[in-house]
Amino acid sequence: MSTSAAIEALKIALKVLPGVGPKNAQRMAFHLMERNREGAKAIAEALNYALDTVRSCERCNTFCESELCEICLSGKRDQGLLCVVETPADLEALEQIGAYQGLYFVLMGRLSPLEGIGPEKLGFKKLSRTVAENEIREVVVATNITAEGDATADYTQQLLAPYGVKVTRLARGVPVGGELEYMDQRTLAAAFKDRRLAEE
Repeated sequence: MSTSAAIEALKIALKVLPGVGPKNAQRMAFHLMERNREGAKAIAEALNYALDTVRSCERCNTFCESELCEICLSGKRDQGLLCVVETPADLEALEQIGAYQGLYFVLMGRLSPLEGIGPEKLGFKKLSRTVAENEIREVVVATNITAEGDATADYTQQLLAPYGVKVTRLARGVPVGGELEYMDQRTLAAAFKDRRLAEE
C-alpha cells in the first residue's frame, strides 16, 4: 500500500471508470503524479466544469448544457421520427453514420433485473410524455442486441402501444463482409428472422 493517503484516494476514484482495475488505477495515478501533473489538473478542471454545467435535455434526455440539446433545437430534423437508444454514446454512434435525420430519446441505461435496474430507474416516463406531447409517427427502437437490450425494446414497444405510433427495430443479422461459417448462432438466427425480399 502507498504511504500517501491522497494517492490511495486517487486510485480508488480512478477505479470507478469502466475497465479500470486496481493495477490500471495505480498505473494511472502514478503516471499523473510523476509525469503529468498539468494533465491531472486539466482532467480535474474538465470534470468539475462538466459536473457544474452538464444536464439532461428536457425533451430527449441526452447530455447538454441548456434546456434543449442542439438536435432537439434543430429545424432540419424530422420531427415525426424518434429513435430510442440506451446511452448518449449510442446516440453519438448513430450521428456519426449520418444516415438518420430524426430526433432521439436516451433512456440512460437498459433494463437489467440482475443489476436492480427496473423501468422506474430509466427514462420511460419522460419517453411517454415526449411521445404524448409531440406528433411522433414512428419510434425506432435502437437498443443493443443483448438479452437486456431485447427486454428493453420489448418493454418500450408495450409502453408505446396505447399511443398508436408505429414502433420499429433496427434490422440485425449478418454484417457486411461477414462469412456465415464464422457467425455465432444468435446472429444467424436474427438474420433469418429479419430477412427481406431480394429486390429490396
